[in-house]
Amino acid sequence: MSKYKYSETERQINSVLKHQDEDLKSIHFPSLSEADATVAKADALLRRLGYQPDAIKGLVPVQPRKTMVIPTWEQCCAEAETHVGTDCELESLFTEEELRSNELAIKQLNEEFNAVHRLDAFDISIAALAGLVGAAVDILLVGIPQKTPDGLKGGPLSNYVRDYFDKKFPEEEMQKLANSKVSKVPYDAQDNRHTTIRVEGLSAYYHRLLQLGHDPLLGFVFGVADILTGRMTTIDKAGNIVSQVMENYADRKESDIFAALAKQVIHFKSDVTTSMGLPVPLMSLFNLLQFGSIGEEEQTIAEIVQGMYYEGYDFIHFCSMSIPAMLVEVIVRLGYSIKRIKEGHEIKDAIPFSLNREKHPKLATMLFIAHAGATAANAGKVYFTHNPVAINYPQWIAFAKYTYSQLKWALLERPALREAYVRGKINEELDDVLSEAEATFDRFARDYIVVFN
Repeated sequence: MSKYKYSETERQINSVLKHQDEDLKSIHFPSLSEADATVAKADALLRRLGYQPDAIKGLVPVQPRKTMVIPTWEQCCAEAETHVGTDCELESLFTEEELRSNELAIKQLNEEFNAVHRLDAFDISIAALAGLVGAAVDILLVGIPQKTPDGLKGGPLSNYVRDYFDKKFPEEEMQKLANSKVSKVPYDAQDNRHTTIRVEGLSAYYHRLLQLGHDPLLGFVFGVADILTGRMTTIDKAGNIVSQVMENYADRKESDIFAALAKQVIHFKSDVTTSMGLPVPLMSLFNLLQFGSIGEEEQTIAEIVQGMYYEGYDFIHFCSMSIPAMLVEVIVRLGYSIKRIKEGHEIKDAIPFSLNREKHPKLATMLFIAHAGATAANAGKVYFTHNPVAINYPQWIAFAKYTYSQLKWALLERPALREAYVRGKINEELDDVLSEAEATFDRFARDYIVVFN
């Protein structure tokens, strides 16, 4: 019994093919030698009877055109089922040698597909180089932020980025902006003096970490909503979600969503360079993770993250940590593009913006390997320093993204795409066969009147 479950249409096709195959095998086609012998006998007979075969060739009367009746598909199916039944397997039409040849052809097509997506030594070298550069920049140049008498300091690159923000947003101007009404928002309470519901841990040190309005991403949702409604939405140190009306800050509300959005951006600007500045994007959500027993003090994940923020793990440091991950992306994509151009692809086809594996079959895998290497190096940095502030948050986000993409590709997309590739190649060959069969039929039918039932 066949391991493949045929549909009704496929069973009909198999029956018709089986019936036609048996009909063809039953026809006796004489060999060329037999045909030549028959022609020679006829020629000799005509000569004995006094005829000259060459002289009478032009006297052969023109035969009238015969009629060829083409049966309908239903008639073909009915005739086939009468002779061979309905349980025909496609494999029965082939010999063992042909089946082995077909299986080998399928394996070769699969190998062709795999070769398109398989990384060569140069691809792996590009990915490895990118991972090493990202790891080196993270370890040597970004470093770990530490509080010093001169403020937060880290590696050379981290210090450069922080100095750039300080120059771009001078302290005097930011102080004036923070004190002006245009930047005042209802969710910016620094303690519980103006709250109706107590927020655990709300203080000058931690209020930006607890208030969702200060999150660089969530703030554009919760912060704008709080400005429109005069509320403050927080996740306190104990993991409680609290949303309350700030009656004492009612004058800070806005009724227009665009005005609220503008005020949100201005407030971000006024807070970005403060000593306890904006948190890392989505960092506020870690307050919900009230579990774990990490380190000698057996701290929860929420407590670890709160301590990281206190030590200077803020939005500016996030920008510094993003540079190694960005370098990984640039090196891989640039190397991939140069290699594609050298292989003869047009520049527009070599530009590696898209991760579509049909257009750029190797790019996503190369990025996954590069980010995996950089992330492994960062994990080692955290392990040897025993300091969670060493975690490169953007790098882990990139690694998580490409890991998900790679798993989805390996488990779901790759098998489907490989099957589509093989079927496409087979269909191309089938089209050629059908075109040739149609041309043969047209040549054969020239001497017939073709009637379709």
